[in-house]
Amino acid sequence: MVGSDGLNVSPSPSQQMEKQLPNQWGVTKPLSRAGPLELDIQRSKELEKFLVDAGLYESAEEAAKREEVLCRLKQIVKDWVKELTRVRGYTDQMVEDANAVIFTFGSYRLGVHGPGADIDTLCVGPSYVNREEDFFYVLHNILAEMEEVTELQPVPDAHVPVMKFKFDGISIDLLYASISLLVVPDDLDISNMSVLHEIDEPTVRSLNGCRVADQILKLVPNIEHFCTTLRCLKFWAKRRGVYSNVTGFLGGVNWALLVARVCQFYPNANPSMLVSRFFRVYTLWRWPNPVMLCEIEDDELGFSVWDPRKNPWDRSHQMPIITPAYPCMNSSYNVSTSTLRVMMEQFQFGNKICEDIELNKAEWKALFEPYLFFESYKNYLQVDIIAADSDDLRAWKGWVESRLRQLTLMIERDTYGKLQCHPYPHDYVDHSKQCAHCAFFMGLQRKQGEVIQEGQQFDIRQTVDEFRHQINMYMYWKPGMEIYVSHVRRKQIPAYVFPEGYKRCRHPRPMSQQQLDKASSEDGEACRTGSAERRLKRKKELEEMEMKRESLEKRQSISPQMRDSASPDLLCLRSANALKGYSLIESETIKEGPESCQPIGGISPQVIPCSGSSGGKMQHHEQDAEVNTNITISNEGMQNAETFDAGCLPNVNNGGNPEINDQGFLQGDIREAKSKLLLDGGRENVAGVFEDGLREELEVLDLSCLCPLPSLFIHHFKYPLFNSLQYLG
Repeated sequence: MVGSDGLNVSPSPSQQMEKQLPNQWGVTKPLSRAGPLELDIQRSKELEKFLVDAGLYESAEEAAKREEVLCRLKQIVKDWVKELTRVRGYTDQMVEDANAVIFTFGSYRLGVHGPGADIDTLCVGPSYVNREEDFFYVLHNILAEMEEVTELQPVPDAHVPVMKFKFDGISIDLLYASISLLVVPDDLDISNMSVLHEIDEPTVRSLNGCRVADQILKLVPNIEHFCTTLRCLKFWAKRRGVYSNVTGFLGGVNWALLVARVCQFYPNANPSMLVSRFFRVYTLWRWPNPVMLCEIEDDELGFSVWDPRKNPWDRSHQMPIITPAYPCMNSSYNVSTSTLRVMMEQFQFGNKICEDIELNKAEWKALFEPYLFFESYKNYLQVDIIAADSDDLRAWKGWVESRLRQLTLMIERDTYGKLQCHPYPHDYVDHSKQCAHCAFFMGLQRKQGEVIQEGQQFDIRQTVDEFRHQINMYMYWKPGMEIYVSHVRRKQIPAYVFPEGYKRCRHPRPMSQQQLDKASSEDGEACRTGSAERRLKRKKELEEMEMKRESLEKRQSISPQMRDSASPDLLCLRSANALKGYSLIESETIKEGPESCQPIGGISPQVIPCSGSSGGKMQHHEQDAEVNTNITISNEGMQNAETFDAGCLPNVNNGGNPEINDQGFLQGDIREAKSKLLLDGGRENVAGVFEDGLREELEVLDLSCLCPLPSLFIHHFKYPLFNSLQYLG
């Protein structure tokens, strides 16, 4: 592996054996110094075997191929810099000394990458080789002419400018940093503060990945245990749908920092103990208190560091996870109120499974059960993306993915946090269609515990129009690049988003034992009976639900408070043009033709009253958590559907179902006063995650113990970090 010292050295597990364990790791003393028992050792062996069987480790052949690709890339950038030096008229000696160095960071540098994973790389060049022209134009053209290079995609306007491509089948993310040296030495120490002199903010962000990876490896007590635990939790996060920085969840560096902090809390724990304590710690963590591996240092270089006392924008961050290298930044600024809620639910799920494993009631495979996203909500937003060909789709999709998180934030803003969104970090393609397209999905539900008045509406049509307007400002837009946002109910989710093209029987949410027995019986019956029997069953269910509804209405007429708590929701989309030019169409009536897709651009999705159940079929226990979403979308600013081949446009019901990524998000994009008010207010909802009786049982841990920061800094946060030192130990 090419480390940040420029040498082909992998982080050796033996390095940690040479360390003398200090009295304290990070900013606090350990929560426990206990080592593993025999049962813990056995569980760790079982966990490692599970990870191997799951195919998370690459073969020796693939590892050798990665090394070869990195060597080739290193030679390419050296030749590139030498040629630029010669063309610009420098002396022969300068041309001979001209150099560029390749560093790695991310999962590859940390030693937790798996088969097929990309390699995060950084090219460091001299001061006279710039990013805008030399890197994104000259080097781009050199790579484009090479047979080994495919899927070349420059992203110059990203938050961290990057060039993505595959080299001999290996995915590469290549960054560039021009430092204030005329000659870059092969043994450049990128951790040295001197590399930050006289460089701009994008260059600092580009260098930060390598500097952070090196610091993480220095700040954990046991590198081998850290790597195993991180590999496990990254796999878990992907299975549970919470691994995606661009979608508003957490990416690789975020998970690495969270795991590293737990390793500091429990310096002698083995991987099985660390996994269990990871979920225990972060289930109880009081966000927005920051996770830090070391103290935040300031320097006379003048770069901005994360500090909510000085920077108003930092106060709106929901889940601060601070990088350990100067300038210290919040690596998880993409997290929103909605995505934090989803992650907290998943932490609670992981904690419960780990408790069962420790009691020998479950095995490790239970922890990695995939999250059934399309069985978790009744309403979804479907975002279809199409382009003229696969190359255009790659660029268009990258732009849309980098902005989709904004749709979540805007919906939170315009509904004052009452409508919660769950963007799913995966994209879907209907391979039966011949056009270049993909689709993303976002689950919708109203905020749990929110009292909704009778007939209240969530009107987000104008929100979607605003989002589409932002998307259509893409500076590299080409004819054929289109985006369509529509509402689909759970029963309308196309079959191709499910494994092997079929829909699994939906598992009901937690309910009473009587309801659970009934639902289990009904689900089993639904899987065994034919369509005629299902229709009879549905009819019977509708009759039962109608009786329940009438009974509920009678109770509501007696108790106004009950009427408010059980009142249904109404969700529609607001048009900036007061419904001018819209047609109201029931989504159930939209059919796909036998030969081609129904053009979404020619359809205005429906405005339908939401009654808290879809056609009366929602189970009673779902009413408090779900809403029926009704969306009307303007076609303004879009090209007419007639200008495209109808066969290349996804159908409202059966269109592709991709996911959402957002690289290139700039913090200034949502600095409007409304957004600030929402995000600041949204923090009150975060506290509700922890109101589960733990305060009554557990001793409150003083924040100053775990975050030795100035008192003004501590005063900014409302909640202690977590509830009990004894419990966490």
